Amino acid sequence: MEIRLTTSEIRTILQGCQYTLQIVGSSKDYRKLQSSEYFSTSNDVVLNDAFNVLGEIVDAIDQVEQFNQQGESSHGARN
Repeated sequence: MEIRLTTSEIRTILQGCQYTLQIVGSSKDYRKLQSSEYFSTSNDVVLNDAFNVLGEIVDAIDQVEQFNQQGESSHGARN
C-alpha cells in the first residue's frame, strides 16, 4: 500500500514531529533522563539533534518548492 501525501502534508507532519520533540525535550523528566550518566546513544545524539534534523529537512523541502516555482515561472515566460 502506497501512502500519498502532498508536500504541504509532509511539511505539516514533520513540523508536528518537531513540536512534539520540543515538548518532550522541555519536560523536566526528560531533561533529568538525558542528564543521567547512564544516558547514552550510539552516536552521542540527543533529542535536540533530531529536532534540528527535522528542521533541516523542512528547509530543504522549502528550497525545492522555491526552485520548482521559479522554474515554472521562467518556463511559463518562454511560452
